[in-house]
Amino acid sequence: MEKPDGKGQAQLTLLGAGIAVVVSLTWSAGLIGKGIWQLLAQSNVQYSQNGQNIPDSFSGVSNVPTGVFAYGGSTAWAPLRLAVDSVIQSERPELQFRYVQPEKEPPGSGPAIQMLLRGELAFVQSSYSLLPEEYSRARDLGMSLKQVPVAVDGIAVAVHPSLNIPGLTLRQLQGIYTGKIINWQELGGPDLKITTYSPPLSTGGMVNFFASDVLQGQEFGSSVKFILTTTKALRKLANNPGGIYYDSAPAILPQCTVKPLPLAEQEGELVAPYQQPLVSAAECPNQRNKINTKAFRSAQYPLTNYLYVVFLQNEAVEEQIGQAYANFLLTPQGQKLISKTGFVRLD
Repeated sequence: MEKPDGKGQAQLTLLGAGIAVVVSLTWSAGLIGKGIWQLLAQSNVQYSQNGQNIPDSFSGVSNVPTGVFAYGGSTAWAPLRLAVDSVIQSERPELQFRYVQPEKEPPGSGPAIQMLLRGELAFVQSSYSLLPEEYSRARDLGMSLKQVPVAVDGIAVAVHPSLNIPGLTLRQLQGIYTGKIINWQELGGPDLKITTYSPPLSTGGMVNFFASDVLQGQEFGSSVKFILTTTKALRKLANNPGGIYYDSAPAILPQCTVKPLPLAEQEGELVAPYQQPLVSAAECPNQRNKINTKAFRSAQYPLTNYLYVVFLQNEAVEEQIGQAYANFLLTPQGQKLISKTGFVRLD
């Protein structure tokens, strides 16, 4: 999982008018990276499908194979599987999707990519950019992987609604999750022990991104509680005034039982992941917090990343369906549905 403005190395492949534009961004380049991302986000990029402009709707996407195709991936994609994939299958009845979970570990981007390389999936819904070791493993197996960005996502950090703190810097968040900060009083809050919750390490994507951009090479503290599902984690957080949890922004922001926190790279630069003003628990569910589209699209929000479609480049049906699925999502119809699920569209 990677940040669009480039903490760590990122390669973003945007196909415009048949031209592949590859931008390598470095987190340490801060303002430069953000400037590049803003230019990409604000430009009216025309995506292409095998050299041709992608049509307006699912019905116009060409080179779509017929059959039932297994796919898997990040839990962050769950809203898209419900709202977008069902429409694709309804309008293109020649193909059907079957979501497949790993047998012995929680679902996630990392396990799904390994399943792809074992021939168990046709394509992957990933919440992070492919890692060097994944490219390397594919090469060792005589394979080649391709990733196509289709939406903007980010990590939101949530606490109990009663916790009265304005937000956190990434350094403070690091201190919490490495076990160096153990009481909210150390951060100007109440005298209350901090309970840290996290998605499982085995899910890959989001946890890898958090570990890279927040922990920066340090280990999770011994007291971190790894919870198998977002639903279970949110229930625990709702019943623990000292708790804290992170997950995909669309999974956190609309929830009535938790409070998302503004984050900052530096003191005094807090950016909310939600559109101001914050919707309180008392106002929910009549109103719900919505994603701060402007902050995510410009990468002003510190923990911003892409969603990718990952597939094999093998000149076979796996590449054909992977590219076709990405093309569905890149149509104006696909991008509109993506935005309705809480993610930020690319265009």
